[in-house]
Amino acid sequence: MDDVATNRIVYKVKLGAACYAPLLAADGAGCLTLAKQEKPDLILLDLALPDMSGTEVLRRLRADPATAAIPVVVFSSEGGRQARMEALAAGADDYLTKSVDDQTLMARLRSLLRDREESQGLHGGGGSIRSLGFAEPALGFHLPGTIALVTQRPETALRWRRELGGQVPDSLQMISREAALAEPALSPMPDVFVIECDAQNPMAGLRLMSELRCRTQTRHAAICIVQSAPGPGDAAMAFDLGANDVVTAEVDPREFGLRLSRLLNRKREADRIRASVRDGLRLALVDPLTGLYNRRYALNRLAEIAGQAWDSKTPYAVMVLDIDRFKDVNDGYGHASGDAVLTEVARRMAANVRAGDMVARIGGEEFLIALPETDLSMARPIAERICRAIEGMPFALPGFAPLTVTASIGLAICNSGTAWQQEDVADVIDRADRALLVAKSGGRNKVTISNAA
Repeated sequence: MDDVATNRIVYKVKLGAACYAPLLAADGAGCLTLAKQEKPDLILLDLALPDMSGTEVLRRLRADPATAAIPVVVFSSEGGRQARMEALAAGADDYLTKSVDDQTLMARLRSLLRDREESQGLHGGGGSIRSLGFAEPALGFHLPGTIALVTQRPETALRWRRELGGQVPDSLQMISREAALAEPALSPMPDVFVIECDAQNPMAGLRLMSELRCRTQTRHAAICIVQSAPGPGDAAMAFDLGANDVVTAEVDPREFGLRLSRLLNRKREADRIRASVRDGLRLALVDPLTGLYNRRYALNRLAEIAGQAWDSKTPYAVMVLDIDRFKDVNDGYGHASGDAVLTEVARRMAANVRAGDMVARIGGEEFLIALPETDLSMARPIAERICRAIEGMPFALPGFAPLTVTASIGLAICNSGTAWQQEDVADVIDRADRALLVAKSGGRNKVTISNAA
């Protein structure tokens, strides 16, 4: 976004040669409209616009939820400190002067677009999860983050900590290069690493960054490279190797603090979305009431157990459990009491199976239990133990006297004996289900074993 037509044409050609598809706007209003309509991956913004200042455009972009996450690089002929500070404070991801070389400019754009692509991937997963009602809203406050200062000389880290102490509210830790790679020794794990690339050994900092990017505990941390005596192409190399920001050793402490705060905020947002995705995936596999696996996961897991049993020629057992007269509980005591019974039955079942067994809720009051590498002599005692555990102690109901509950179990063994055949898991479940019906009709509160397939 530039008010000079010649500049727009020049950078359109340069960006087009780099296989980007640039969109052009001549003023601030056009920029805001285009950003909202087209949702570009990145905005190059001049400060000198005919209708409003670039800083005002930045504030409006950040205030609009539709454009707040778009990376913005202020690209201006103004190189004054005050202009830089205002732009960064308004939410710019970087401030580059038009005298910057093309190599550094393109490397910076690649770096921001790389982060943008990762963020969009997370937002895509988070968006579908939010639409299902799993994701929680973002918190309005944050605990202080942790910024690690990694330098060759302790006096440099002491100076940084002194200068940044009044600029950022976060914890500033001085650590050595060795400590940065000793993951168990870092607690909490830093959100941002500030790494010095000094003139004597400029590649050491870049090698450290590469190591941090390769490690599980630190690969999502933000990294800022501080270059003591940068040469031509040094900043571009740092960006392409994975740096989130690059500054010189003479950077103004206030600008340094703003840049680190911006990195920390972006890292927090990415962490929040990753956590939402993880929670959403977990909830997609787990029954929210009982905490057991749901039907979708149970059928897939049972297919895996069946495949492993066929490969190893070992039997496995399947139980279908149903709570006896559960409708009477809901009708006589209310659905809150019914939920309490389901939750407690699930707890007692899980407490009476082995570590490798699977317990899932597959219907209203119906549960599925899969026992890998288990024959009838092993499965029957487990099934009978579950029945005793459910009947053995009355269930506490909210607002009512304790209630005795029983359950019936249908048990099927797959590939018992010497006649091995590959039986479909649906058929095994069906055999267990028919055995359950026999248990129900035979008086309930018992285990019935199905005939062999």
